[in-house]
Amino acid sequence: MSQRHIDVTALASEACPVSEVLDHVSGKWSIGILVAAAQGPVRFTELERSITGISRRMLTLNLRRLERDGLLVRTVHPVVPPKVEYSLTEMARELHTSLLELTDWAKRHGSSVAAAQAAYDREHNG
Repeated sequence: MSQRHIDVTALASEACPVSEVLDHVSGKWSIGILVAAAQGPVRFTELERSITGISRRMLTLNLRRLERDGLLVRTVHPVVPPKVEYSLTEMARELHTSLLELTDWAKRHGSSVAAAQAAYDREHNG
């Protein structure tokens, strides 16, 4: 086997967990939830109001997935009616910082990307 040979199977097995994590945290709803929860403990109804267009079911599913992934902590307070709050874990706080950096990058380069797309479209769509 030459040094230039790449073991695609090994790369795929390494990339699979990475892809799964990126799929979970890069989704439209996940990003909104993480951003909304970054300011401190937040209740379900506050999340529902702050994330435009999300249904209760989709919010519930995403909250469960983010909790399962170790990005959110769900705290149930023993009061009547029950009070449930969601908070970011330390790992999620680190991710939030990265999301802010990505957002800043997108703001800085958005017009360049749009210009490149327009140039590509003119060249390839005649």
